[in-house]
Amino acid sequence: MQTLLLVGAAFLLFVALAYNFLIGRRNQVDNIFASVDAQLKKRYDLIPNLVSAVKAALAHERGLLETITTLRTEGLRVKAFEEVARVDAELSAALGRLHVNVEAYPHLQANQNLLHLQRTLVDVEEHISAARRAYNQSVTDYNNAIEMIPTNLLARFLGYERKKLFEIPPSLRQHPPLRPLS
Repeated sequence: MQTLLLVGAAFLLFVALAYNFLIGRRNQVDNIFASVDAQLKKRYDLIPNLVSAVKAALAHERGLLETITTLRTEGLRVKAFEEVARVDAELSAALGRLHVNVEAYPHLQANQNLLHLQRTLVDVEEHISAARRAYNQSVTDYNNAIEMIPTNLLARFLGYERKKLFEIPPSLRQHPPLRPLS
């Protein structure tokens, strides 16, 4: 009888520790996703100033500026991971195209306000990249925890599912075209 109680207590201890471990991993993913979201919000706050600074000089790029503005608005609205990741990837590509276009205009490169905005955007992009890496590592740890023995048994029972990584779609992996130096 005493052995049965000891085995039962050990089992309950295992379940409690495994449960707490899984909750910790899940909460870590949520926390780091919130960090990614905060960095994306910084980017979204910066975009109207950037668009205003280049709008007059790049009137022929109206479509690109409208795309950036539309993606910014959409990015502020979406909450589901898949949509956040899609908008983030599309906006990164559009901002890359804008940066290439700005480089082609020396008078824009002399604009101190624009230069400051570009430096700030580069800084924000670096923080977004770091937050994505932290998120992906956290998701990998979480996915490992819910798939590896013995915690996978409890995870399956609790209905935990794999989370997706931040990935850039192949269509957006293309680099913007380089313009020849004059």
